[in-house]
Amino acid sequence: MTNHQGPMAKGIQALVIGIWSLGFLTSGALGAEVTAESSDRGVVVKIDGKLFAEYLTKAGHAPAIWPIIGPTGKPVTRAFPLGPSSPGGTNDHPHHHSFWFTHDEVNDAHFWRENLLDNKDGAKIVPRKLVVLNSTGPAVRIVTQNDWMNDNKRVCEDEQILTFGTRGDMRWIDAAIKTTASDGDVTFGDTKEGSFAVRVADSMRVDAKKGGKIVSSEGLEDAGAWGMPARWVDYTGPVDGETVGIAMMSHPKSFRPVPRWHVRTYGLFAANPFGQKDFPHPEAAKQGAYTIKKGDSITLRYRVLLHRGKTNVDELEGAFREFALE
Repeated sequence: MTNHQGPMAKGIQALVIGIWSLGFLTSGALGAEVTAESSDRGVVVKIDGKLFAEYLTKAGHAPAIWPIIGPTGKPVTRAFPLGPSSPGGTNDHPHHHSFWFTHDEVNDAHFWRENLLDNKDGAKIVPRKLVVLNSTGPAVRIVTQNDWMNDNKRVCEDEQILTFGTRGDMRWIDAAIKTTASDGDVTFGDTKEGSFAVRVADSMRVDAKKGGKIVSSEGLEDAGAWGMPARWVDYTGPVDGETVGIAMMSHPKSFRPVPRWHVRTYGLFAANPFGQKDFPHPEAAKQGAYTIKKGDSITLRYRVLLHRGKTNVDELEGAFREFALE
């Protein structure tokens, strides 16, 4: 892994300029300083010297981001299984790793369900290169290149551009994920088990009955939002007595820009542009399995906003419109 501005970094940086306008990035310039520093485990991101997030190159069978500290200074994703469970917390679904990207049924490999810390064989996503594009500023960017392996055979590869920033009371993480069929045709299967995912803090869960709430851009709430298409979904709830939210947005230029959402009242929260048959109301969105032909690629683009308070639809719509223009 490298963290210098070599030819790869310069080429990717030119790509990034085309992907994101400077508007949202520089909007934090009047406030906090964001830094990124390489570590033995990946990259540590801080805001004004305090931990914001850590990108882990090894977290089970796929990279993950954990912990993630929200605007109140408290973690907003579940620690288990990467860290200890909170008192009275959950330990279900040990393949849910805070903030991660995988999918089940990629050709004949099950990357989602095999994302376990103690699983020594099977499907895994192996980091090949990690570059810190800029280590300080109003926002920082890292780029990762990963090989999707089924035992010793590569199924496909991806390149992820991750941007971390802050603006006022909000913190955010942008992801542009380019997946390429590098070694032959690749089919992402029709399954609910995927894809761009967060596991919210235990206290935020709707099922915890402490005030947790799910709201989608289409006005659907809680269990009613599961499997339904939306431009964004917001999951809010209490963390140490203060209400915080995680809003996830899909960019209009993302592959299948209005995905179905595998968002559960028990705490899973995922944008899934491939699942169809497992979800309700098939007429609401027509997606499903997709084959990337050898040499071709698709790009997913999402923004994750961490905010204080309950869902404010007007504010989220404004944030989405800003994201959509980038």
